Amino acid sequence: MITCHLRYVLDPSKIKEFEHYGKLWIPLVRKFGGIHHGYLLPSEGASNIALASFSFPSLAAYEDYRNKSFGDPECQAAFRYAEQTRCFLSYERSFFRPVFE
Repeated sequence: MITCHLRYVLDPSKIKEFEHYGKLWIPLVRKFGGIHHGYLLPSEGASNIALASFSFPSLAAYEDYRNKSFGDPECQAAFRYAEQTRCFLSYERSFFRPVFE
């Protein structure tokens, strides 16, 4: 299993738009076989940082999702929404492997 962890730098005046963006992606990750662990929005502390994470069975499955997302109409609509609203300024993507008991 591989988990993709995203750290977003937000426009604090567009938190509602970013929340909508996140809600668009949760079912899209599931659509392509991933498990979305949700988005974490600012509450206390920094007002411009959000986090998200989702997992796929393997890095190859994640790459397949990424490739398919570029041709999927719903994913393209989500990409356009982010571009039009500019609800985040940048993001960093990191990959982790979980350790269980």
